[in-house]
Amino acid sequence: MRESEPGGSAEAVAEAAEPVAEAAGPVAGAAGAVAEPAAGVAEAAAAATAMGDEMTRFIWLINATKQRLRDDPAGGDRILLARLVHQGPRRATDLAADTFLDLSTVSRQIKSLIDRGLVERRPDPDDRRGALLSATDAGVDAYQHYRNQRNEHLARILDAWPPEDRHQLVRLFGRFNDDMAEHYHQLFGGQPGVIPSSPAAAQQGDDE
Repeated sequence: MRESEPGGSAEAVAEAAEPVAEAAGPVAGAAGAVAEPAAGVAEAAAAATAMGDEMTRFIWLINATKQRLRDDPAGGDRILLARLVHQGPRRATDLAADTFLDLSTVSRQIKSLIDRGLVERRPDPDDRRGALLSATDAGVDAYQHYRNQRNEHLARILDAWPPEDRHQLVRLFGRFNDDMAEHYHQLFGGQPGVIPSSPAAAQQGDDE
């Protein structure tokens, strides 16, 4: 862990602006005159620098949490039930690919979920040799319990924040996700289903 992490404050953005402005340097105009970079461009670049640092911290924390979930005996329940509740019936091979887990690990966890009545297995109507897995009513209830636990953790983190700050965080985070999804589609052709484009679609990531 680094001794200090870049903050998301105005001071951090201002500090980040200095190396960006220095790196950009003066810009020569059409007539040969030297002009400073547009303020909006410099501010956006500075914000991008600070945002990139904060995203690095955020992704590190998410990955650390996901690793703990995999080590937690109930972690597999959360991960697999979230996929089955929001994506519907799936094959074990699909679940393994979705969750980046070994098929052998998924098979063991699925057996435990079936034994506890949280998941059921039935023949795949498109391929009778295969089987589809789906969450039972008890499995949906268990998933909702895990989701409520996650929301309680987030609520404790945000408890000391002023209401307006909480509102703005949700609003701006949603806007950022929308813009990032649009940027992704522009870069990679917008393959359907790859990135959630709404809060409802994004719920499939509740295990994270």
